[in-house]
Parts: sequence; C-alpha cells; structure tokens
Amino acid sequence: MRLVVGLGNPGSRFAETRHNVGFMLVDRIAWGANARWQPAPGAAALVAVVPARGPGASMVLAKPLTFMNASGDAVEPLRLRLGLAPRHVLVAYDDMDLPLGALRLRERGSAGTHNGMKSLVARLQTDRFPRLRIGIGQSGARDARDYVLGGFTSAEAETLAQVLSDAEQAVHVWAAEGAAVAMNRFNKQSAPPVTAS
Repeated sequence: MRLVVGLGNPGSRFAETRHNVGFMLVDRIAWGANARWQPAPGAAALVAVVPARGPGASMVLAKPLTFMNASGDAVEPLRLRLGLAPRHVLVAYDDMDLPLGALRLRERGSAGTHNGMKSLVARLQTDRFPRLRIGIGQSGARDARDYVLGGFTSAEAETLAQVLSDAEQAVHVWAAEGAAVAMNRFNKQSAPPVTAS
C-alpha cells in the first residue's frame, strides 16, 4: 500500500487556485479509479482508496482538511494509522520555482519555501519521503501569496490539464515500479511556453 497526499486548502474558495494543484491531482486520480472520498478515521483528511493496477501497490489518496500550513497535522496521524514508512508516502504540491507544465519527482529533499512541506517535514521528522512538485510558474513582480491563491488563466488551462495527466501517470508508475523509474520517465526540465489569451 502507498499513501498519496495532495496538498491544498479546503473549501470552495480555494478549489481552483494554483496552490491547490495537489488536490486537483488526487481528485483526478480518484475520478479515474471511480474511488469515493470519505473522512479518514482519526485524521483530519479525506481519503479515497485506489486498487492496485497489475503488480503495483494499492493507493490511499488523501486531501488534508487542515489548511496548507498545518498539512503535517493531518498526514502524520494517517501515515501512522496505515503503518507506512515515510518512503511509502508521496506528496504532490505546487512549486513556483518550476514553470507551468513542469514536473519534478524526488525521493527526498528540503521543504524549500513551501509551508505545507515545512509542516510535513516537521511532523514526519524527516525529509526522506517522495515528493512530486508540479510547476505553477513564477509570480514575477506580484505578491507570492496573491499569486498562489489566484486562479489559473484561460491561457494556462491546456497546459494545466496536460501536466495533471502526466502527474497522474507518474503517480501510478511510482506505485507500481518505484521512484527511479517514475523519475526517469516523467521529470521534465522545461515546459512549453504559455501564450496570453
């Protein structure tokens, strides 16, 4: 079994924001598997179970119901309840340092400036867990908080749909074949430019 956590903020006002691409990804995976979201016993999260594909592991998808800055408070109790080592927990989240359309899967690493990841590293007491960074581009001169809490433009929609499709495949490959195979297949150094509409 594997735990796949999408980071985001709960509530309809945040649903389509850049900061919620982690939620968008696990929603997409759940929809594709016809998996239903339900409250997680003993954890502030919604979970959906995806059966194994072939020789791969089954997955528990999770969306923390805490706000982003307290994501670890939801994930660590869930991880312990499932009896999983940190290496079997994949966290998907937005990254301003990657261009929109880029993916970067790593087996470990620092939290960087992402508050959700800082919370996870603190609660899991390790940075040795896989993470899938989904590029949302740079904010330029705009305030970073306003940028990540803003919605995607119509010009960005096609690129967003493609990167979420690629990310979904990457998660399935990670669960079935491991991080090294998924990294070789899906890590993208760059992304196509997005033209203004």
